[in-house]
Amino acid sequence: MKALTAKRVLVTGGAGFLGSHLCRRLLEAGNDVLCVDNFYTGTKENVRELLDHPFFEVIRHDVTFPLYVEVDEIYNLACPASPIHYQFDPVQTTKTSVHGAINMLGLAKRVKACILQASTSEVYGDPEVHPQREAYWGRVNPVGIRSCYDEGKRCAETLFFDYHRQHAMPIKVARIFNTYGPHMHPNDGRVVSNFILQALRGEDITIYGDGEQSRSFCYVDDLIEGFLRLMATPEDFTGPVNLGNPVEFTIRELAEKIIELTGSASQLKTKPLPSDDPRQRCPDISLARKQLDWEPKIPLEQGLVRTIAYFEQLMVQGGELPEG
Repeated sequence: MKALTAKRVLVTGGAGFLGSHLCRRLLEAGNDVLCVDNFYTGTKENVRELLDHPFFEVIRHDVTFPLYVEVDEIYNLACPASPIHYQFDPVQTTKTSVHGAINMLGLAKRVKACILQASTSEVYGDPEVHPQREAYWGRVNPVGIRSCYDEGKRCAETLFFDYHRQHAMPIKVARIFNTYGPHMHPNDGRVVSNFILQALRGEDITIYGDGEQSRSFCYVDDLIEGFLRLMATPEDFTGPVNLGNPVEFTIRELAEKIIELTGSASQLKTKPLPSDDPRQRCPDISLARKQLDWEPKIPLEQGLVRTIAYFEQLMVQGGELPEG
């Protein structure tokens, strides 16, 4: 019998990388979970093991159109998040962030649900402040090739806070920094998945620029814990709050670590740096530590071992690697 305290929770983008992990954690906590996805970048494979769960439901739906359901909480994760995917159809990417926010906020207002927006460190652009704190307004190119995502997410944050001020709606805004782990899309062009696949195939590992640009890498389980803690905070705490790993690594260091962990013979190969690619990206998580009692627990090497195992299994299933 289901607990009377269980909530009906909507996760948009629920079949994606982050969404599928969030759906699993919510079910483990005893909630009734409604996964909404248009399967543009999310896959049914990511949630296949959840399909037989009695309190899990999947709806194919695009958040740029209104959705009429009854829920207690909403996690708005819907939006392609890798440059390859969000630049493929930049107009649709902006619509997903902006129209999607409007539709989900409208739903939250109607059903009086608390709603969490999965924002991004990209709102800081190519930052002049390091590490980035939530009070920093960012340095974003509004007309560049990444603007559909960067400015779309910035506008979504604006909408969330305007709904909060104008309608007294309970909102939460999380700014996600680089996250990795199982269920990453193998063709998303992100640095961790790219490097792992190139290493497993014995191909040259492609580094853009000199490889000295830095990133922080947060394992997916740690990030999802941050989501849940943020949603559980008192109503007067809205964020935005940075969720990410404050430990920095250069792209070159990441490539060398992946070569070591895979035992690959891959060599490093450099290419020109893409337009608007930031040199540094690292969160100041003081606010998350204070308000959520949260910080990442899983070190990079441990997370990479788990992620490499996931991609090895994918390649075995695809016939790229022998069994055993």
